[in-house]
This record gives sequence, C-alpha cells and structure tokens, in this order.
Amino acid sequence: MKRSHLLVALLLIGLGFLLGRATRSVIPESVGRAEQKQSTPKKLPPDDGKLRIICFGAHPDDCELRAGGVAAMWAAKGHHVKFVSVTNGDIGHWRQAGGPLARRRKAEVEQVAKMLGITTEVLDIHDGELMPTLENRRTITRLIREWKADLVMAHRPNDYHPDHRYTGVLVQDSAFMVAVPFFCPDVPPLKSNPVFMFFPDRFQTPNPFKPDVVVSIDPVIEKKLNALMVMESQFYEGGALGSAKLIPKEVKAQEARKAQVRVRLANRYRQVAEKYRGNLAEWYGKEKAEKIEHAEAFQICEYGRQPSKKELARLFPFFGP
Repeated sequence: MKRSHLLVALLLIGLGFLLGRATRSVIPESVGRAEQKQSTPKKLPPDDGKLRIICFGAHPDDCELRAGGVAAMWAAKGHHVKFVSVTNGDIGHWRQAGGPLARRRKAEVEQVAKMLGITTEVLDIHDGELMPTLENRRTITRLIREWKADLVMAHRPNDYHPDHRYTGVLVQDSAFMVAVPFFCPDVPPLKSNPVFMFFPDRFQTPNPFKPDVVVSIDPVIEKKLNALMVMESQFYEGGALGSAKLIPKEVKAQEARKAQVRVRLANRYRQVAEKYRGNLAEWYGKEKAEKIEHAEAFQICEYGRQPSKKELARLFPFFGP
C-alpha cells in the first residue's frame, strides 16, 4: 500500500513539472516581467506639465557630483528630477565592501535626494561588473519610459571607468528604443524622443567634451556642497582609493579635513565656470557671465531629439533676467 502511494505521488510531481514547463513555454518572457513590475509599483510624478529629467550615473555619487546643482534648481521650480545609480557601489571603498557598503551608499544618496528635493534609485548591479547586456538595456529603457522623460543625462561612453563607459553605452542604446512599441512592451513607449545629454569629463580621445549648455549653480552651491558632504564614504573617507591616513583621530583635525574636502569640491565647479566662461556668456551675457563663480556643463548627445537653443532654454529655465 505504501509503495502504491509513493508511485502516485511521483506521478503527480512529474505531471506538475510538465505542466509548469508547458505554462512557461506559452507565456512570453516580457509578460512575466510585466507582472513582476506591477507587483512593486514605483512612485512616479503626476502629469502636471512640469519637466521630467532622469540622470544615470554609474555609482551612488556620480549624478550628484555632475548634476546636483541643476537638479536642485529644477526641483525648486517644481520640476521632477530622478537620479539613478546603475550599480550599487559595493566595492567603492578602501575598508568596506559588499552588502554593508551598498546599503551605506544607498542611504547616503537617499539623504542627498531629500536635501535636493529629488527622487533617487539604486539598481542592484555589482560595482565594477556592469555590462552592456540586452537585459540592462531593457532596464534603462523602462526607467526612461516610466519617468516619461523630457531630458536624459549620462556619462559619455569614453569615460575612464568601465562602469561609466557602459552606463553611457546603455543610455545611448536606449535612445531609440524608448519609442519602439514592441521593445519592452510591458511599459508604454514614449510618444516623443527625449533630449539626451552627457556629463562632462576630461578625456580627449576619440573626442573631447564640448558643452552645449553651461549653467550657473551659484544660487545653490552651498546646498550642493552640503549634500555632497553627506556622502562621507566617497569624499571624507576617500572612496575606493582612500586609506585610513585620510581620517584624523582628533576632532579638530577631522573638522579641518572636512573643510578641505568641501573646498576641493567647490573648486571643481569653479574650474567648470572658468573653463567655459565663453559658453556662459552665450547664455547669460558677458557682464553677468563674468560674475559667475560655479557652474555645471552638459553636451547634447547625437542620439535622441536634437534641440534648438530655444528648446534648451525651455529645458534649462535658468537664464532669465
């Protein structure tokens, strides 16, 4: 009797396995993903006519460094800004790594987002291991569509770090696909292709960064610096290439170290303003441009919608009197 029960149980298990395989074979992969997406809905901005900007950085500090000023200025005008870290930053420290570091860096950018008035998301991809795969292209495409982006920003694809380069490649690869209906059909395609733009970098080969828009961030420089200082893992402690020598033991020395880091960060944006003074004059006029101390710069990507200067002024509504 026991043996017959065992045979029946084995037959039922086998039948269940075959039915499961048959069911998976007739359900498209995209449907499964769509159901998964629907089970964890994201908080998206209302359709209120405001601008929608989404920026992709390779790590939890890249967007904040390169576009934190304009993000705060957009947010102050009621526009909707989202920063996405494409990796979780889990090897970006000299002493700490793995899950604890990923959680720490996520908490840092979440605090920064609150300070700037924006939204943030960190994808669960290991730091240093980002690849321009089809699945990652789908992820980026979905994020752009879900945000209904007017403007998309990312690294250039010839940046120094492989994660930076592949973030740029993935965003560029999505520039056409965001409007293709049957690519990622679980998320509606965009009716209008966004404008895609690059963050600045110093690299000259195969071509140097050439800004199309340079924005004064003087009105929010203190807010931006305050936000960047929250990311102690990267700046005060030095990130992946730091060391224990950077962290003094005495309280006064710690304060001096923090002040030094803040000045160094501020100088980064002073250098942008000085380097692109001529570009600032094109947007603000020569007299006003000469007084600008801190700036952020962005270059139009050849993929996506190609904006006129008038449309750029609409996307960057900061050049008024």
